[in-house]
Amino acid sequence: MTKKATFGVNHVEVTQERDGQRLDNFLMAQLKGVPRSVIYRVIRTGQVRVNSGRAKPSSRLRQGDMVRVPPVTARADTVTDIPPKVLQLLSHAICFEDSHCMVVNKPSGMAVHGGSGLSWGVIDAMRKIRPAQHIDLVHRLDRETSGCLLLALNGEALRNLNEQLKTNTMDKRYLCLMDGRLAADKVEVREPIGKSSRSGERFMRVDPEGKPAHTTFRLLQTYGPCSFVEAQLHSGRTHQIRVHAAHLGAALVGDRKYAAAERQKHWRAAGAKRIFLHAQQLRFRTLNGDEQLVNAQLPDELKEFADTLHDS
Repeated sequence: MTKKATFGVNHVEVTQERDGQRLDNFLMAQLKGVPRSVIYRVIRTGQVRVNSGRAKPSSRLRQGDMVRVPPVTARADTVTDIPPKVLQLLSHAICFEDSHCMVVNKPSGMAVHGGSGLSWGVIDAMRKIRPAQHIDLVHRLDRETSGCLLLALNGEALRNLNEQLKTNTMDKRYLCLMDGRLAADKVEVREPIGKSSRSGERFMRVDPEGKPAHTTFRLLQTYGPCSFVEAQLHSGRTHQIRVHAAHLGAALVGDRKYAAAERQKHWRAAGAKRIFLHAQQLRFRTLNGDEQLVNAQLPDELKEFADTLHDS
């Protein structure tokens, strides 16, 4: 029989180490083993309160805030469900680590956290690999996106790295393949992004009423009809690169959400098994004040797919 752990109502004051953390990530740390879908539900239904008021999952907490953590039940064996081969894979995927943070080269197809029918994600696996260590997500990558994922190993580092994200002083660059030719060697897209829905599915789109977003696309090489591009983020909106690429009329190859249906069919037939998007580079400052540059090489399956276009 599956054991369960029950959490009662608790009022938690946000410490300096948690200053600037998203509410959903804060709750993940407070309610270990609780699926992310449950955490989103209790936030959405108003069971979670920040300073006696409702808040969104993306709300940033401040030192001294009082968070009402509601009673929930968690499976006590959640992390034991992670396959040993996954733990081994991620142990070898660490491409940078110091005493305050680490960068994991996340494989495509692996979610960063549990929820939406998934019992675990990268963060759960890393906590199982390092049970004595405090580990938190600094940012996220889509499930299909591979590459650099930054994790904080203590509260002070989390606050510092969150501040770098907030002030856009962390440099994040991606490699992607766009279905079409970039109009120039360098294209700046400054278009606001907002939420929408279609047939019950949520997605993002360029929206004058949305939040400001800025992406720089730099052409690296052409592969047949496609542009192999470095995309630099100057803001951190959900699906930002994908939305801005589609806005340019050159959605990412393999994108099942923002590319036109006929182009999705075309690229599946051409052998595209996933979206061509890889978080190649992170540049940030460590707690010691040093600038740190971390790279994750483009996965072989993406290199090989691009080569088939180059040779065609």
